[in-house]
Amino acid sequence: MRISRVLAATAVTVLLAVGCTNHVAGTAQRDPAQPPLTVSEDGYGVVAGFEDAPHRIEIFTEPQCSHCADLQADFGDQLAYYIGVGQLNVTYRPLIFLDEVSNGHSARVSNALFLATGSGATGTQFQRFVEELWANQDPGGAGPSDDEMADMARAVGMPDKAVKRIASGGSAVNVPEMDENNFGFLFDVDPGAAGTPTVYDLVSGEKVDIYDNDWLGMLIQS
Repeated sequence: MRISRVLAATAVTVLLAVGCTNHVAGTAQRDPAQPPLTVSEDGYGVVAGFEDAPHRIEIFTEPQCSHCADLQADFGDQLAYYIGVGQLNVTYRPLIFLDEVSNGHSARVSNALFLATGSGATGTQFQRFVEELWANQDPGGAGPSDDEMADMARAVGMPDKAVKRIASGGSAVNVPEMDENNFGFLFDVDPGAAGTPTVYDLVSGEKVDIYDNDWLGMLIQS
């Protein structure tokens, strides 16, 4: 567990693209209970998965970051699977450093992630929602509308309450505070090259090498 939460004002450097992945065979059985979806204790992350999952990670991500989209395209299915069978707990920590205007693309997508919480949506549905959002990026543009994000939520099976909340576009988190705090957490993880996507293993207290094509499978097997 990290000790310090140092805030930093340095610019974020986007990491290089993540490579393709291999499917990992497993024998885990799906838990009859659905993995929950909650807000982290600090209020700036969205947590998908069972609290007692043996593997817990944080994913620092930016809604307009193309390399973050690569991560979701390559590993999203595995993330959803391991969340669903109770092997993995994922905390998403959004950042908005690619926004050029107030309440821009990244800010609105980040807020939509928090709107999904407290709605009866499951952790697995949320992971699928993240995949859809990052697969429909508009870097430098306005990004998806509230209605379009609601349609994505509906398409991945989120309950009507979640869909309606996302369509409303109401405020679910103080986005500037979220960004400031999440960047501080990210800087703690990797002060030398703070960028997105970054994956942090909360169990080992170490940054994960996502350049390894089988990083997630090795994490689960550790």
